Amino acid sequence: MANSLAQILKLLIALLHFYFLVLEMFLWRTRARKLFGMTTEKAEATAQLAQNQGLYNGFLAAGLLWAVFSRTDFAPRATFFLACVALAGIFGAVTVTRRIFYVQALPALVALVLLWTGAR
Repeated sequence: MANSLAQILKLLIALLHFYFLVLEMFLWRTRARKLFGMTTEKAEATAQLAQNQGLYNGFLAAGLLWAVFSRTDFAPRATFFLACVALAGIFGAVTVTRRIFYVQALPALVALVLLWTGAR
């Protein structure tokens, strides 16, 4: 049961990071600007940085999808990508806003616990 929950959580985290990719790469000057309360000038000045960040979020999403849909032992791949998500979320919480911990790091940490305590 825990393993199934871990799979579902990994899929949700992957979808969340795909959303981050879209938000940061394509919607930075519009939706993200409003979501993060940025001025037009700040959104324009940081757009290239956000696109780069979005690409990294896409890599995390791709890795988690690879782990979810892999027909072989997915635990090492899932562990690596979930740890990357958790560390990025912890770093974001320390350097940007604590909210990032709850949105990004906590779900990844829960998925890691479920992955490693579930039936394997």
